[in-house]
Amino acid sequence: MTKPQTEALHAASEGLDARPLTEIAEILAAGQIAAAEVVRAAEAQIAQGAELMAHSISSHARLHYIAAGSSGLMAAADAQELGGTFSIPPSQIRIHMAGGLPTGVEMPGDTEDEAEGLAQGLADLSAKDTVIAVSASGETPYTLAAADIAQRAGASVIGIANNPDTSLLRAANVAICLATPAEVLSGSTRMGAGTAQKIALNILSTLMAVKLGHVHDGMMVNVHADNAKLRARAAGIVARIARVDATVAMAALEATDGAVKPAVLVALGASLAEARALLTNTNDNLRAALARQT
Repeated sequence: MTKPQTEALHAASEGLDARPLTEIAEILAAGQIAAAEVVRAAEAQIAQGAELMAHSISSHARLHYIAAGSSGLMAAADAQELGGTFSIPPSQIRIHMAGGLPTGVEMPGDTEDEAEGLAQGLADLSAKDTVIAVSASGETPYTLAAADIAQRAGASVIGIANNPDTSLLRAANVAICLATPAEVLSGSTRMGAGTAQKIALNILSTLMAVKLGHVHDGMMVNVHADNAKLRARAAGIVARIARVDATVAMAALEATDGAVKPAVLVALGASLAEARALLTNTNDNLRAALARQT
């Protein structure tokens, strides 16, 4: 049986521990860079996955991030950033991690072979939902069980794996293969494989936000300014897009209770009611609303 690439020995592994730490650091850094590069080969598939995710969110359905071990941490990190970065409602995001999200410093390793509680956790899965299933090996029992449940429910499955031609990728509607090189520490997929997964997940969710109209000229226009740091950032965004000074931008944000998109329109002279109507009529797309306002 051919050993999967994620379990193979790295070319620089022999005598690794006998080298100076600076040399080992160079090898490790090179391994991370090589892992990051493989994401380029999956750009088309990542874009397809983002379309599915955006459709679920715009349909008031849910995203389900499902994984075990280190892959679970990568998936959870992306899911937990969606609210703060793009104001995706918490009710539309679910995290399913084998054994549950860790509450301490230890992460159980045996749970990835189990699917206990998974059927219950996915009992209300709908055909409009999208499942983002992540597994470095592509053969993790927990993740495969989730993909099977999702397929039977008619939900869309985005499979992310670091080995080609694996069960997860075959079960997915969109298969994202991140064929990372052998790990410098054989089998330690928290390293190269995890790096590629994190990059792919970052791109997936950002492309989703672009499709939803939550990004304008590289700015996060769906962020809700509910703390001092975000208020300052939001004021800068409003000022830049509307080409007004900071005082006008801050007043517009106060009028919209910290919501950036309507604040831009208010800063340009619209009433709050007009701003909300413009955004409603353009599917919450600021660029389209601006075109109609002018």
